[in-house]
Amino acid sequence: MTVQRHAIATGEGTGGRSAIRLRGVVKRFGDFTAVDGLDLEVAAGSCLGLLGPNGAGKSTTMKLLTAQARPDEGSIEVLGFSVPRESKRARAAMGVVPQQDNLDEELTARENLEVFAHLYRVPRARRRQAVDDALELAHLTARQRTKVDDLSGGMRRRLLIARGLVHRPALVLLDEPTVGLDPQVRAELWGLIDGLRTAGTTVLMSTHYIEEAERLADDCALMSHGRVVARGGPSKLIEEHAGQLVVEHYGPPVRLEEVERLAHAAGLTTRRTGPSVSVLKAETIPPSLDEELGPDGVRRAANLEDVFVVLTGERVE
Repeated sequence: MTVQRHAIATGEGTGGRSAIRLRGVVKRFGDFTAVDGLDLEVAAGSCLGLLGPNGAGKSTTMKLLTAQARPDEGSIEVLGFSVPRESKRARAAMGVVPQQDNLDEELTARENLEVFAHLYRVPRARRRQAVDDALELAHLTARQRTKVDDLSGGMRRRLLIARGLVHRPALVLLDEPTVGLDPQVRAELWGLIDGLRTAGTTVLMSTHYIEEAERLADDCALMSHGRVVARGGPSKLIEEHAGQLVVEHYGPPVRLEEVERLAHAAGLTTRRTGPSVSVLKAETIPPSLDEELGPDGVRRAANLEDVFVVLTGERVE
């Protein structure tokens, strides 16, 4: 490994270097284009939230980064290595937490970690400590001798994350890390992921949970139909595309059409969601228009879902 690549892979002296760089990446499955000319860069030491609905191309992007899929066009670099050509070396320096639970249920929590510490070639002299550290990080030290089959869903998910960290990687890929979990367990995992970010580990996290991206990501890339349609910090994206406040109006179709007509005539953006119409950047609504729109509006803070719907016409769910 060259000195430069060692620095990137270990996270030392990275400065403004990128841990991940994709340029013009295309991936097709027959007639379907899952990733369509994707440009994406992730700075070393940052947490990027890859946000989008199912089918946006998030999981395919993850598979391309780990060489589980090969691009039809474009170039990919991970920790200074060209993927897929140098994918083995890249994989050795990164941790991967898959969306699907693929833990060995017949082994204990500790044994699962020991297997991966061996596979990732953690030196024998450091292996025990590496497993101890991963168990502690995942708050599973007390359950280390418990078979995976007897662990709760939240514990299994924490073990999956710990398994991806046992070799202390410079980069962690998290594919929908809290999908299907109840809010309390999800909040516990948010603390774990936030700890990685605070410690300086580069994190690429795909998610379709708005709140997850808002809480954890330094930067967000909003994907739709295999492309990044917007990029920036959560607060910056919200301010730019949705403003500070949103007013939601509920009613029959005729009423919603009236709200849309009045808002559009004033140059304001709206989004339709089932039985409601939301008027974005409500803080800019002049008093005269506010009176025309009527008193039935419900004010709330703008969020990333507003941004996504405005930019793509899709809901994140």
